[in-house]
Amino acid sequence: MTGLLGAALPAVPLVAGLIGLLLPPSPRGAATGEDRARRVAIGLGVAGAAGALLIALLLLARVGDPVETSATWIDLGGLRVTLGVRLDGTAALVAVAVAAVALAVQVYSTAYLKRGPHDDVEVDHRYPPYAAQISLFTAAMLLVVVAGDLVMLLVGWEVMGLCSYLLIAHDRRLPEAPAAAMKAFLVTRVGDVGFLLGIALLGVSAGSFRIADVLAHDHATGTLTAACLLLLAGVAGKSAQFPLHTWLPDAMAGPTPISALIHAATMVAAGVYAVARLYPLFEATPTALAVLGVMASITLLLGALAATAQDDLKRVLAWSTVSQIGYMTGALAVGAPAAALFHLLTHAAFKALLFLAAGAVIHAVGTTLMSRMGGLRRDMPLTFWCTLIGLGALAGVPPLSGFWSKDGVLAVAEAAALDGTGPAPAWVGWLVWLAGLLGVVITAWYATRLLLRTFHGEPRMPLLRPHDPPAAMRWPVLLLAVPAALLGLVGFVQSIADRLLVPTVPTLAPGEALLVHVGPALLLPTALLLLGAGLAWAGWRRDPAADPARALGPLRPVFARAFRLDDVQHALVVRPARALARLARTGDEVGVDGLVEGSGRGASGLGGGLAALHRAALPRAAAAVLAGALLIGLATVLIGGLP
Repeated sequence: MTGLLGAALPAVPLVAGLIGLLLPPSPRGAATGEDRARRVAIGLGVAGAAGALLIALLLLARVGDPVETSATWIDLGGLRVTLGVRLDGTAALVAVAVAAVALAVQVYSTAYLKRGPHDDVEVDHRYPPYAAQISLFTAAMLLVVVAGDLVMLLVGWEVMGLCSYLLIAHDRRLPEAPAAAMKAFLVTRVGDVGFLLGIALLGVSAGSFRIADVLAHDHATGTLTAACLLLLAGVAGKSAQFPLHTWLPDAMAGPTPISALIHAATMVAAGVYAVARLYPLFEATPTALAVLGVMASITLLLGALAATAQDDLKRVLAWSTVSQIGYMTGALAVGAPAAALFHLLTHAAFKALLFLAAGAVIHAVGTTLMSRMGGLRRDMPLTFWCTLIGLGALAGVPPLSGFWSKDGVLAVAEAAALDGTGPAPAWVGWLVWLAGLLGVVITAWYATRLLLRTFHGEPRMPLLRPHDPPAAMRWPVLLLAVPAALLGLVGFVQSIADRLLVPTVPTLAPGEALLVHVGPALLLPTALLLLGAGLAWAGWRRDPAADPARALGPLRPVFARAFRLDDVQHALVVRPARALARLARTGDEVGVDGLVEGSGRGASGLGGGLAALHRAALPRAAAAVLAGALLIGLATVLIGGLP
């Protein structure tokens, strides 16, 4: 029964999505209340996400020890690909988070994408494929969560990339949306090439793609190191880690509910979960963990610094996601997959809350720019308090969820640095720990700035009359505020800690896993939090009409452009690729096509000339025959006279 539930988990939203894709488009210009296709699409989307959440909760209640079912799908000369699921406590918890956020997004979207009196009908017209693509997105992530075979995991991994492309480009009224979708698709594909090659190496080495077989096999050191490094390329792309992070901020061109789904439950969480799923392989490869630690530390600080100078509300949250994923990958690098997964769960709660609350603000004021907001606390009190909870959890304010999970990451990094615990070299622990502590200060600074610029001060658009969102948008935000505030407390529950313990990592036995740490070590992150928030508040207090980011001085444009790494990528990759493409096109058009078309034109011209001669009048033809005969006779005489 547990195996059947595991198979049904991705199947339910998959079926809902496939049926939704068969729905006809909504009639253009039809009133929303009369739009049958839209109502059916809403029913399918909500039912698929709710069914997945119910199954995930049943699995959470049923799954204790790891459960696995599999059947051989393809056997290529002894190289087996299987169909099956691999379930444990970690998979059940992550599945609950994915399904809960997906359900919140489906319900929220029914109001967020509802056509208003000043809106174009196009968004409403395309609601059925939108809801169906969310269901497919959810199914793909759940397949990654429960897959018992690397090939099945790869299928879910790639379907997510396709769905992200479709959903980011959903709003065709925005000229930047198609470009952002294409960029996200191509950048993540670059990483996915490495991910595919890494899976191929592991499968060929083990003689099977079944995850249990791959983990149990004694791989050669060189093969294992190469495979893990290739897998990290895919992780860098999917989880927006340096240097393949550039797609995520641009993906904010998509609808805000999709941003919540990508950032909280699907794409960016997939890379962290995949490494945790295969962690015994990485634990045996210190080189890969060292690379992961460097990547995590750079990404953590890069995302945090870039968030300090953004004016776009959604881009601040996007860069914060880049930074927070850096905390998770840093925990993986120092040998603490449980801490990484715990922060993944709390981040899913507070980041989904923040994006949906941001959507409520954007829905009310009609802009994403904080420079045009201000004073919204009075008109949108519910949104303000929910945003306050989300930002507090993001910054790590005790006792909100992010405080406990982020402190768990800092504690294991400190132990790795000072005591040399963990499979990676001690310098990796120092790098992650110091980057994490600095990240606490910066995160508190930009979270405080966002709150002050958006909800405090005087309104900068006084003619607007903003208000809290309608019920379909309000209830998902309110319900997400509960786990954003309290989810960290479940870390005190030993059974939850044991569920997040990777079963095949023998560093801690069940009953010894620690997700929360209470002691003097909490004082340092708390002091750094107060420092960052105090600096932002002091800068705002001196001039509430000014942006606290002015304190960055000449660094502000550098941070706003994220150190111009996107431009570097464009110069080193995009321009050479385009130049090579132009060269290939020119060679094809001038060389290959020119040769073919030139031979055709030559043959046509020769045929035309012969045809003209053939159609010549009789006197001219007789003269030509006589001239030819004379030439032949002359040639015969000359050739015959030669010695």
